[in-house]
Amino acid sequence: MKNILITGGSGLVGKPLTNALEGNGYRVAWLSRSPDKQPQKSFGWDIKKAYIDDEALYWADAIIHLAGAGVAEKRWSPARKRLILESRTQSAELLFSQLRISEKRPEVIISASGANYYGLDNGDEWLNEQSPLGNDYLAMVVDKWEKSIFQLGSLGIRTVALRTGVVLDRNGGALPQMLQPPVAAPLGSGNQYMSWIHLQDLVQMYMYALEATNITGSYNAVAPQPVTNRVLTKKAAAAKGKPFINLPVPGFLLKMVLGEMAGMILGGNKISCDKIISGGFRFRYATLDHALQELFKK
Repeated sequence: MKNILITGGSGLVGKPLTNALEGNGYRVAWLSRSPDKQPQKSFGWDIKKAYIDDEALYWADAIIHLAGAGVAEKRWSPARKRLILESRTQSAELLFSQLRISEKRPEVIISASGANYYGLDNGDEWLNEQSPLGNDYLAMVVDKWEKSIFQLGSLGIRTVALRTGVVLDRNGGALPQMLQPPVAAPLGSGNQYMSWIHLQDLVQMYMYALEATNITGSYNAVAPQPVTNRVLTKKAAAAKGKPFINLPVPGFLLKMVLGEMAGMILGGNKISCDKIISGGFRFRYATLDHALQELFKK
């Protein structure tokens, strides 16, 4: 298994994952709407036109599926909510429909998924992969997303979905936004749990799922020690050398600015990663202190 095809390869996870795979001797190509404009070897695809370059599927020994419109990039208008859902489900449906008639199928497909599966806020309750589905918009998105992905299992392809929590990276994701104001402060109550993962550990988890044939189904991609929003904000501010004030930004103000999307920030879940650990994966950054020390090292 040498040829790895990635959708969403130019994103927060896709770029470092591409580098890590190539550093371990894999050949990597992306699926892109503009393959000629990419810095990486790329094949064409167009979800709206239900098109994938046949050569891409014949070339690929494995597929890592990261494509999907950013959940936190824009305010959730009805059109944006539709795009968030369809960019995930329609891309997976396209892979399924084309692989079903393809002469060659990959050994494994690993897809991004969301820790939002469990709903907006379950308090102090530990959640695992058997916990019930939430009843909000994002939970519905993740549920439909995973159902579209796991169709691929019916084709005899090992299929994995990584339910990803808050990805910590110095230059992308939630952390720069949390530390953007002149003074860092908790959001809402500050007591909502944030199940986080260091970007490097997430990249390594994709690589582990690629190589470990015992890994199949849904797994929580979060570190072992979730913390509250207050704790994460305070420790991240200290690691960056930024002032922190323990005066929470009111929830009503966030709702005025962000609309429905504020629920994603004001809520949070305490999510277990015991299943992926039992599957043999080991975290490099298991504690928040260690993760932040690496992210903000001088």
